[in-house]
Amino acid sequence: MIMREKFTDINRLVIKVGTRVLTHETGKLNLHRIESLVREVADLTNSGREVILVSSGAVGAGMGKLGLNEKPKTIPEKQAAAAVGQGLMMHIYEKLFAEYGLVVAQVLLTREDVADRRRYLNARNALFRLLQFGVVPIVNENDTIAIEEIRLGDNDTLSAMVAGLADAGLLIILSDIEGLYTSNPRENSAAQLISEVEEITPEIEILAGGAGTKMGTGGMVTKIQAARIAASFGIPMVITHGKKTGALRRVVAGDPCGTLFLPGEHKPAAKKRWIAFGSNIKGSITVDQGAYEAVIKHGRSLLPIGVVDAQGEFHTGNVISILSPQGDEFARGITNYHLEELIKIKGKNSSDIENILGYKDFDEVIHRDNLAVRV
Repeated sequence: MIMREKFTDINRLVIKVGTRVLTHETGKLNLHRIESLVREVADLTNSGREVILVSSGAVGAGMGKLGLNEKPKTIPEKQAAAAVGQGLMMHIYEKLFAEYGLVVAQVLLTREDVADRRRYLNARNALFRLLQFGVVPIVNENDTIAIEEIRLGDNDTLSAMVAGLADAGLLIILSDIEGLYTSNPRENSAAQLISEVEEITPEIEILAGGAGTKMGTGGMVTKIQAARIAASFGIPMVITHGKKTGALRRVVAGDPCGTLFLPGEHKPAAKKRWIAFGSNIKGSITVDQGAYEAVIKHGRSLLPIGVVDAQGEFHTGNVISILSPQGDEFARGITNYHLEELIKIKGKNSSDIENILGYKDFDEVIHRDNLAVRV
């Protein structure tokens, strides 16, 4: 289990900075704070580390330019603000990083880029090559073209997905709050900072409370979701106060600041990370108790004999959700059979598949190499 003192050995970081950190209350950019952030990231890069920056602020920057006092509520308004703000943000980042001899690259992602396996691999390869060139990738959700059905939802979730995409060793979220507290510190002066979270339990989720401010999308709820994703990838995550000078330096040095969310014990392969959180789900199958335990406890493949029901409109090669006998999703996987085939062979032995279908391509409905447990 990685602890804070090991952070000094981590070579690849993903840093997410929120809108509230980068902007004034007016919605306009806080140039002093952006310059401070760039200086810290440049210093980390000069120390030999690879840094990917997931930056909010495009919509906020566009708001300032367009004279808007409140965050846009509709997708077209947000797209317009982002279209104005993205260019402004990159211009500022490019200018400031250039003062430290660093080159930046803009990487815009949508849900489709992560959900499509080929585009996922293309994005992954592009990030790796940029890092090899010594470039600082600056990632944001492509709000200019994203619509509600395909958007990742918030940059907290995006940063966790990018951390998994890039095989990062640490995810740092710079927020306008020090971390997770025992209650809302803005309402309760006696609230205490929680230094370390070993597991995201229902009690932890309750502590996260409701989301956001008028400027930011992701309150503590989305940060907890990001921590859950990062933990499943085997990546530790720290939330700390991004408005405090030297926040990144303190985290990387292992200082006990912010809230550390500990990762899972095992870091799954990149393919399984994509299956678990990046892919689009095309349907679901329900399994019996024996199949559930075989997958959960023993890491077995899913055979047709353990399948009780199948729903959706999925085809061979699609990612589907795997439900327990109680109807709870506990895994996802790439199916070897489409819906109509599966309905015919569910509950049957693998040796019966050829007699039922007239052919048999696989013994397994989902092979264990293409199956990702989500609990």
